[in-house]
Amino acid sequence: MDADSIAQVRRFNRTVGERIGVLHDHFLGTDRPVGEARLLWEVGEEGRDVRRLRDRLGLDSGYVSRLLRSLERDGLVTVEPQRHDRRVRTVRLTAAGRKERALLDERSDELAELILTSLNEKQRARLTAAMSEVDRLLTAGTVSVEELDPRHPDSAACLQAYFDELGDRFEEGFDASLSLVPDAGELGPPHGVFVVARLHGEPVGCGGIQFHEGEPPYIKRMWVAKSARGLGLGRRLLAELEDHAVRSGARSVRLETNRELTEAITLYRSAGYEEVPAFNDEHYAHHWFEKRLHG
Repeated sequence: MDADSIAQVRRFNRTVGERIGVLHDHFLGTDRPVGEARLLWEVGEEGRDVRRLRDRLGLDSGYVSRLLRSLERDGLVTVEPQRHDRRVRTVRLTAAGRKERALLDERSDELAELILTSLNEKQRARLTAAMSEVDRLLTAGTVSVEELDPRHPDSAACLQAYFDELGDRFEEGFDASLSLVPDAGELGPPHGVFVVARLHGEPVGCGGIQFHEGEPPYIKRMWVAKSARGLGLGRRLLAELEDHAVRSGARSVRLETNRELTEAITLYRSAGYEEVPAFNDEHYAHHWFEKRLHG
């Protein structure tokens, strides 16, 4: 990474930190620092599991525990184990916590308005557009991709969401038992590899590759949650699966897709896949693609 890019990111971080007041112990004029304020806001009206809070904010358990103890002492939250699994603790706002969270919302709006008011209309448009792009890119950078057993709960959640979406989009609906890979286990070792993408600890995408003796491997079950689209995640998952194919010694990789999945078709073509004659009898396929790999 070049030094100028690193220096630019550091300047940006300093400017944002100073402008929104993270350097002060009394964030937005409240009696708590930004860490406690952000945790209070993330708990939300419905409450949240401690593990989900840690994953959402990328904080270690010790630090989150210290923040929660401080908020408990001030009577703003309660932390209680769940009845069905006492290892899982849930944080909920008290009445005082909801009141302070509302105050944080109000003052955050005021700060945002103050920043925008100091600019003219053209500058405001440029700033909000730039912020949207920065938010998108920073979010993309927080996504992790991990190889998982296709029967892992996060894998299963992705696959179910994928099947549900296909059921909504296909005219005839979708029945996994009619597909060439009815059992997700076929995408696990030794016959394949399955990967899951997570954003803030939540599964938001998946894809698998299935190996075949004497022919190119097949990419299957590529899916990205609607909430994570626009982050380049589909291309990233595709590249990850292609890497597995290269490491297996494959010289090309194949996939098929349905005509209703226009976004997928656009992705595959832009990633170097070429349409070829049908190479299998996948029930839901209308387009078959192949790509030459360079190891």
